[in-house]
Amino acid sequence: MTTLGAIFPPDLPPERLRAVALAADEAGLEQLWVWEDCFKESGVAAAAAVLAWTERLTVGIGLLPVPLRNVALTAMEVATLERLFPGRLVPGVGHGVLEWMAQVGARAESPMTLLREYTDALRRLLHGERVTTSGRYVQLDDVALDWPPSPPPPLLVGAVRERTVALAGELGDGVILTGETTVEAMGEAMPHLRRGRKEAGRDGDGDVVVFMAVDGAFEPEPVASRVREFADAGATHVILHAVGDGPSLEDVVRIVAQDVRPLVD
Repeated sequence: MTTLGAIFPPDLPPERLRAVALAADEAGLEQLWVWEDCFKESGVAAAAAVLAWTERLTVGIGLLPVPLRNVALTAMEVATLERLFPGRLVPGVGHGVLEWMAQVGARAESPMTLLREYTDALRRLLHGERVTTSGRYVQLDDVALDWPPSPPPPLLVGAVRERTVALAGELGDGVILTGETTVEAMGEAMPHLRRGRKEAGRDGDGDVVVFMAVDGAFEPEPVASRVREFADAGATHVILHAVGDGPSLEDVVRIVAQDVRPLVD
């Protein structure tokens, strides 16, 4: 069954988050996702607040921009949240918007190299390994978490181009595809995801998270129809992003949980 969720976009002020999170938890929404866009809101801080306010809601972070964050710090933050709220966190990492990374002096000359080194080190740290590595961008000297999560949360990688999709399959537990992804584009991405997993000796497709924009009125049947199309193409999670004029986000999470969900099932 495809998991459904909604996005709390960082163009809303953070003080709106609590009401949306409580509405989502009360309605039975499966997942609420937060973003870490420069220079708006911290994904980790927002996720921590939602997890603390709610009882059952799973929280996704899409995405943590790797040029902006030391990998050991990200591992500490993710491990802490996972141990505090077991099984309710889905972190995602990605290149970040390159122009924003340049604004803070963090743009990498080779974003792919950085993402590869970072994802590998982060995954190993979260799995309780002691890591020493001297890469082009990631350097760790005998680093291990004192409190690694057991089991670790799934680690997803945001991707657009085929090389990054393949990397998500190789090193991540799945891929996050952006809101501009069509059903056709998702179908084209799936072979690259499978290739990456096969080359790493891993079975299956892993998690496939699609951010799906919904413009205007949030009519359940048309929304559910599009969700089913993504599910048929291989999406394991469809996360809805309400854009334009339409219901409040509090109403959106209720509609997704109570009206769209039964139509998708």
